[in-house]
Amino acid sequence: MHIISNRLKKLRAAMQKQGIAAYIVPGTDPHAGEYFADYWKERDWISGFDGSAGTAVITLDKAGVWVDSRYYIQADVQLKDTGFVAMKMGLSETPDMLTWIVAELKSGDKVGVNPLLFSVNAFQSMRNQFSFKGIELVQADLIKPIWEDRPALPEQKIFVYDVAFAGQSCTEKMSVLRQKIKEAHADVFVLNTLDDIAWLFNIRGNDVSYNPVATAYALVDESKAVIYIPAEKLTEEVRSYLASQQVLIKDYQQIYNDLGAVSKDKRILLDGSKINQSLFEAITPACAVINHMSPVTLLKSIKNETEISGMRQAMIKDGVALTRFFRWLENAVGSGELTEISIAEKLYDFRAEQANFFGESFGTIAGYASHGAIVHYKADEQSNAKILPEGILLLDSGGQFFEGTTDITRTITLGNPTPQQKTDFTLVLKGHIGIATAVFPFGTRGSQLDVLARKAMWDRHLNYGHGTGHGVGHFLNVHEGPQNIRMDENPVILQPGMFISNEPGLYRTNEYGIRTENLIMVTPDQQSEFGQFLRFETLTLFPVDVNLIYIDLLTKDEIDWLNAYHQEVYDKIAPYLNEIEKKWLKDKTKALSC
Repeated sequence: MHIISNRLKKLRAAMQKQGIAAYIVPGTDPHAGEYFADYWKERDWISGFDGSAGTAVITLDKAGVWVDSRYYIQADVQLKDTGFVAMKMGLSETPDMLTWIVAELKSGDKVGVNPLLFSVNAFQSMRNQFSFKGIELVQADLIKPIWEDRPALPEQKIFVYDVAFAGQSCTEKMSVLRQKIKEAHADVFVLNTLDDIAWLFNIRGNDVSYNPVATAYALVDESKAVIYIPAEKLTEEVRSYLASQQVLIKDYQQIYNDLGAVSKDKRILLDGSKINQSLFEAITPACAVINHMSPVTLLKSIKNETEISGMRQAMIKDGVALTRFFRWLENAVGSGELTEISIAEKLYDFRAEQANFFGESFGTIAGYASHGAIVHYKADEQSNAKILPEGILLLDSGGQFFEGTTDITRTITLGNPTPQQKTDFTLVLKGHIGIATAVFPFGTRGSQLDVLARKAMWDRHLNYGHGTGHGVGHFLNVHEGPQNIRMDENPVILQPGMFISNEPGLYRTNEYGIRTENLIMVTPDQQSEFGQFLRFETLTLFPVDVNLIYIDLLTKDEIDWLNAYHQEVYDKIAPYLNEIEKKWLKDKTKALSC
């Protein structure tokens, strides 16, 4: 890994030149994205670690990448012999990143960051913590001068997302947003997250992998809306459309000048967890700033009837594609020619046969045998395992359709499962059903439900390190806030119309991984003297592998739920299949007896 070592050497030389004792490189972009253009993959470039979450820290003699439990194994592999150490967050022996930096440095030292890549909140938090120890946080872009073959910024054209799919026009959304801005006692609202902008303006793009978004900023006040976007990305059709929605178009970088020109008596609303520090510093200093969660984030998380209908259609398309894929896999696995990469490509082909398919919603995770224990595993030419008619396969995948976004994980046995594998699979299934059948009062947060997914595992001193559920966008980001289901506290309550994943798992290092994931929607249940109650509706349509179930571990209610779910899968998918495919699906959805 001499390439990474050479890059570290160049970075440290730049640090010494500017008197910087430590440099922090996050895995994000100026728009707080999870997926982003190759141009912004600074952490990947400097460290060699390419997981979707993780932050690199480089001092003059040490280097580490802080990762969560999803990436423990991946980080160990990718950082080997690079000069970087995998710092595994959540383990008792791993110090918090900022605590580690403080311990490594001394009073008077400087820590450098690129202000484009850190949110206002994160920047302020770091500055406060460092200042207690006499350490100065300074702004410096040290990667740009040494990244000689850096990819270009994306120039792909954007397109209009038809209101027939969106359900609301841009002007309708803008009217609601302006009321929310007023309720927040603000005059001007700043947007920088690409999914919020895409949703608000009903536009989509191809600037990043998997998420159909375009690089832009936006400002909205009571009388005008401005989108800041590179001119080369606009077609005449898009220009005409935006004009029809009373949207002004300005150059991408012009937002800095416009923020500096805002009248000092105006109050600016921004989401400090998303807006980057560089953009924040462009605001007229005399302006009052209201730091609050973006109102668009919550508005777009509660889907309208058109979006909900579209998601149902997308689930049927996905179910058809998955039925054809898994039937093909079952017949082809004995050939000895299948690999993790080749089956992911074949699954893509089956999805692509469906109308209005736009692409994958994330990179398919095809984890065979021990690779399934790597939560966010990504096969490459070196790791690409051959798929054999034995062991367990974990397949996590999703599609982007104009009608909606899908995300599903199925774990299947390709041979004769062991008692431990069947027990683990059934415990995960019990957790999945625990969430799927939950009934809860309005006002409930995801953190209050998370234990339902873990209880059966905790009883046997088992657990998993990732969240149980993340929000999902509508033909947008597969990971969408603000709602989630996880152990960490999140003040956002679950509301009807929110989409969330339901994906408990269990991972045994160097053996196998198990995860069962469906997308669910919060929906009203019953009103009682104790208030309004809510429940979840399962949207994903594909059977669970009953060959991995220990039926004695399931209750009658759990078996009834699974049988009802499998019947629904067959009823909704079968009309789109030929007779051979129907027969295969019928067998996979046959009822279990108690």
